[in-house]
Amino acid sequence: MSTETAALVLSGGASARFGGEPKALLSVEGQSGVRRIAEVCLADGFAPVVVVVGAHRGAIAHELRGLDVELVDAEDWSSGRTASVQAGLAALPDDVDVVFWPVDHPFVAPRSVDALLAARETDLLAVWFIPTYQGRGGHPVLWKPQVRSDIFDLRADAPIRSLLPEFGPQVRRVAVDDPGVVANVDTPEAYLEAARDWSARAGV
Repeated sequence: MSTETAALVLSGGASARFGGEPKALLSVEGQSGVRRIAEVCLADGFAPVVVVVGAHRGAIAHELRGLDVELVDAEDWSSGRTASVQAGLAALPDDVDVVFWPVDHPFVAPRSVDALLAARETDLLAVWFIPTYQGRGGHPVLWKPQVRSDIFDLRADAPIRSLLPEFGPQVRRVAVDDPGVVANVDTPEAYLEAARDWSARAGV
């Protein structure tokens, strides 16, 4: 894929709902979620691939050893999720499109990422591409450079989705047949449900 697309993998939180165990290391297809996400991004030719780290930097750095990724420390990660996103964006070139992929969505099929890239090529108006499954928006998303300044203007604890109304028709929702885009593994129960669904769809 285009080298004008970068990847921003968000893995800076404390995983409090998992008792402090990093969600980034949850198993997907026999490997950690964060490594799987990074490998999908590298396989698509995204460059650079930036992984934002915070509370669990050491464990995540070890997990990504050998991969051509850049770790970015989010010093203010505890201030809010958006602070970590801002730290990652600041490490990327200003003029590239960005695939933003939170590590708590590790069950996304690569074809869903490809669907976002295909939509970008045909929709010249949109600047924010969101995958949807059964009408629900999910991750990863794709941002064009026009979105960056608005994200930097947000408070550290303000949700990025609060910007959606501002972009209106420039937001493109891309329907995909992939429950992984809406499988947010923010609790152990959510992870087990997503893993069961993934295994069932894979015929395991």
